[in-house]
Amino acid sequence: MIAYHRLRDAILQVQERPQDLAGAGITPNKLEELRSSPRLAELLKEIRAEAQLGVNDPLPALDFADFQAFRERGTRFEYERPYFRRRARLLSLTLVLLIDEDERYLEPLERTIWDICGEYSWAVPAHLPYGQKEGEDQLPPDTVVDLFAAETAHALAEMLLLVGDRLHPWIGQRVRFEVERRVLQPTFNSERPFFWFSVENNWSAVCAGAVGMAALLLVDDPERQAWMQARVVDGMESFLAGYGDDGCCLEGAGYWTYGFGYYVYWAEMLHAYTGGRLDLLQGEKIRRIAEYAGSVSLTVPACVNYSDCSPSMRLHPGLISRLRKRVQVSAPSVPLPPSFHDDHCYRWPHQVRNLLWTDEGTLHGELEPGTILFPDAGWVIDKRNTPAGLFAFSAKGGTNAESHNHNDLGHFILHVAGETLLTDLGPGVYTQDYFGPERYKYLNTSSRGHSVPVINGQEQLDGHERRARMLRSEHEGGRLHVDLELTTAYGEEAGLSSYIRQFTWQAANGEATAVLEVRDTFEFASDAAGAGGHEITEHFISLYRPELTVGQIVWQGGRGRVALTYDPSVFDAAIEELESNAHLGKMQKVYRAALTARNLPQHVVGEWSLSCSAQTSPSLTP
Repeated sequence: MIAYHRLRDAILQVQERPQDLAGAGITPNKLEELRSSPRLAELLKEIRAEAQLGVNDPLPALDFADFQAFRERGTRFEYERPYFRRRARLLSLTLVLLIDEDERYLEPLERTIWDICGEYSWAVPAHLPYGQKEGEDQLPPDTVVDLFAAETAHALAEMLLLVGDRLHPWIGQRVRFEVERRVLQPTFNSERPFFWFSVENNWSAVCAGAVGMAALLLVDDPERQAWMQARVVDGMESFLAGYGDDGCCLEGAGYWTYGFGYYVYWAEMLHAYTGGRLDLLQGEKIRRIAEYAGSVSLTVPACVNYSDCSPSMRLHPGLISRLRKRVQVSAPSVPLPPSFHDDHCYRWPHQVRNLLWTDEGTLHGELEPGTILFPDAGWVIDKRNTPAGLFAFSAKGGTNAESHNHNDLGHFILHVAGETLLTDLGPGVYTQDYFGPERYKYLNTSSRGHSVPVINGQEQLDGHERRARMLRSEHEGGRLHVDLELTTAYGEEAGLSSYIRQFTWQAANGEATAVLEVRDTFEFASDAAGAGGHEITEHFISLYRPELTVGQIVWQGGRGRVALTYDPSVFDAAIEELESNAHLGKMQKVYRAALTARNLPQHVVGEWSLSCSAQTSPSLTP
């Protein structure tokens, strides 16, 4: 990424720490612009309401009973809800004190900072090293640097940049002491580096980026600063290695915002710190990663959402503005910032940079329709604009060993007239089991929660050896053909010697209809199922209740309609209504259509067609 001598030379040339490290100079004109912006009015109303709680209400308590809930029950919300409400208080009080210059918020902010500095650990219980023997190999909880300890260090450090001159000197002194003791020393002085320096996912970017920004904001010794930023670069190199050259984020759009967002925030702070001498937003791979949000965007806020990714993409206008300006990428329109409460973790840099980075002239733009292929990830997306709204199809290959993996090889998504009618459920509730041996018993992560078949009672397995091979992805005669070889997705019990799934998608710009034809070809070992023959159940996942008639299944939304036609002499059809917890615990109803064929011979071809169209019948809600 960058040689140490170049990094060191650029940092040693810095004579005085710049005051615009958050991305913009805080001038009276800038503050008046924020206060008077119609686009920011609702967001600022929410921030002021949250800050007022800091005046009226005590800070949420962090109880020991809640702290040990993860260890005893594997659940996270009991402790993390008040933990993140405290971060919301810190963020809102700082922003209101900065923007409104109202001294009423000074004492509540000082009290909040003091209490956060006194927390037992800035890392959350789910990330602490339970179960290890006591001794020198186990860090004390208050020096474990996880995502949220790193984020807390950055938030406190940047708070000092924005309003530190108004605080009692003891507050600033304690912040510097606690950030140094809890985060900077364990990160940069330990003989055994934290695991996240070498992981190829969002952890490396968030932890390294947040710690790196805290160092840029607080460390005065230039030689130490240079060495710290060199270690941050190591973490960022690991992060970028998790992306192929195609720029696809296997973890999904939410983790693109999270991981790549922190990469951008750190890179831009380093750029500002060195007076532009170091620019780490250059290069073809960075450009492709920056284009990811536009590639997976459907009808805003919907997106192509494989893995632990929400079906709705939360885009931050500050980040998008900066990428459009600095990398010149296409991105979805973001007319308004998200609600202050949309991010339940209340991550500091998203909101601060939504206020300081957003450029009105960069928030609008049309994304070009067409086909996007991510060859390294094994994803295909095709989008077509019509008078009735966007029509889109996507299919997924890859492996069943990806970060935030779901067992979903061959899964597909249909977005019709602006609605995702055949969907990916996205993440379930994050618990100890969800990231442990029980992960694939959850509907959201197992292949039974995706539009893929169950073969001889067997669903897909996880592991690096479970992978799809893309045989074909090309246009021919106005049709997109995508062929995937999926044999290794299933274990030996399925009895497969070959499984190929073929998609043929026909859609055109300006036409409010489309057709997806799917052909599954199975080849079994001759003795795999004995005299009874083989059994296959094809699944189709939706949040819309389908209607079943002989030979047809129909999913009807408020604007779009998908009709699946099948041969009733081959398949028995059924509709299952299931319940699944979405990411933040809300129960949702899931509708799984099933086509089952039994007593099948050694060689089997299953075919069906999905006709997509806009419709004008009464709306049905998911």
